[in-house]
Amino acid sequence: MTTTKEAKFLDALIPIVVLICLLGAAVYLYGDSSSSGPNQIALLFATFTAALIGLKNGYTWKTLEEAMIKGITISLGAILILLMVGALIGTWLLSGTVPTLIYYGLQIINPHWFYAASCVICGIVAMSIGSSWTTAATIGVALLGVANGLDLDPVVTAGAVISGAYFGDKLSPLSETTNLAPAVAGADLFTHIHHMLWTTVPSFVIAVIIFIFMGFNADVSSDTAGIDNMVGLLQDNFNISIVNLVPLVVLLALAIRKMPAFPAISIGAVLGALWALLFQGELLASQVDVSQGQLVGYFKLVWATFFDGFAIQTGNAKMDSLLSGGGMSGMLTTTWLIMMALMFGAIMEKTGLLDVFVRSILKIAKSTGSLIASTIATCIGTNLVAADQYIAIVVPGRMFKEEYKKRGLRPVNLSRTLEDGGTITSPLIPWNTCGAYMQSVLLINPFDYALYAFFNLINPVLAVIYAYFGIKILKLEPKHLQPETQAQRSE
Repeated sequence: MTTTKEAKFLDALIPIVVLICLLGAAVYLYGDSSSSGPNQIALLFATFTAALIGLKNGYTWKTLEEAMIKGITISLGAILILLMVGALIGTWLLSGTVPTLIYYGLQIINPHWFYAASCVICGIVAMSIGSSWTTAATIGVALLGVANGLDLDPVVTAGAVISGAYFGDKLSPLSETTNLAPAVAGADLFTHIHHMLWTTVPSFVIAVIIFIFMGFNADVSSDTAGIDNMVGLLQDNFNISIVNLVPLVVLLALAIRKMPAFPAISIGAVLGALWALLFQGELLASQVDVSQGQLVGYFKLVWATFFDGFAIQTGNAKMDSLLSGGGMSGMLTTTWLIMMALMFGAIMEKTGLLDVFVRSILKIAKSTGSLIASTIATCIGTNLVAADQYIAIVVPGRMFKEEYKKRGLRPVNLSRTLEDGGTITSPLIPWNTCGAYMQSVLLINPFDYALYAFFNLINPVLAVIYAYFGIKILKLEPKHLQPETQAQRSE
């Protein structure tokens, strides 16, 4: 029987250093295209490095390989959703759903209030459906289109979309992470949501105020010719009607009724294709190859939209870029990135290298403030290393749960901290599953929009401030304390 050696701190440090150096080199050499292959190779070599250390410590290759496969398996649900979101974006462009949202948005939203309004709208939608991913892929994509029409910064808009989407996701009882965090920590769901309000709502209010300030200080042109031109092009190329929003309404209704994401998004994509056939006849006629007959041409176009997205030629390059995209094939690079990232995270967890960092942290986390700050830092570090928000909740949650109990802290303190550090920071990291997804639908690098995702930046900082000042840090009742904790309190 093969025995394994306990990992040392240096063992854990080597793969991290390799990953940081390679990711830095990828960004330096390839810039915004680093997520299209270079980052994947960096993660692959870091995985090999961690595997070599595992072999040195007595793990067999079969054990390590099984861990990697299991790590990839965890991501399959997210990958299915990701691929179907690609199809949904394609069919919603073809059906006129996204163009209609852009059309009405250009006429309704005041440019000075746009950033704040985008944040609030995404927050309301995400809270209603419990999904930051669906919110970004639908409302977020449309808002970026409106930003282009208003000559506003798309990077700031992406930051507003992310801020709102994750605020709503975090407080929604329908959200997977909102259910996962209290389950790991041993807290009640609605007590967990109520406890999160103390850090989440102030962070969101501050973010909205910043977006209002930025909106009123933005250089917004008073010339409406550009907007009128965009509106005209939308009307010339699509049949704009309120009816086009039915696929969106159906998707939101399915999400509110708690239908799982994959079938709900699949229904939304199919409905988009059907709506294109029913209401965008002129557009389809201009796009199809009629050499095999019009009906066959329509069928081929809709089929291609599912796997290869939609492209249009309006005569305006900006509009062509805005109204083209989607398709499952466009998500394959992101899928590759997710698989590589989770392979690395799985190896780091299996070989005990992640655990080494946590044990080192607990040695210096003497106060409640430092314990909560350390938990947040661990969640962020796990997001960086394991590249998945679920792992960034589960792993630190398991590792810190007993320590919180020993120190007489209620489980909701841990569950809130897991969300403040794990859920919130995941979309800010390009190789994290959430960051990779957001880049694939918003087409903006997380390194760029992270500076403007104010809610995601402020929330962890505010949580640490609360911890050190003892604000809303709930203690266990005496009957729930462990014997050694009760003895310490009686001394």
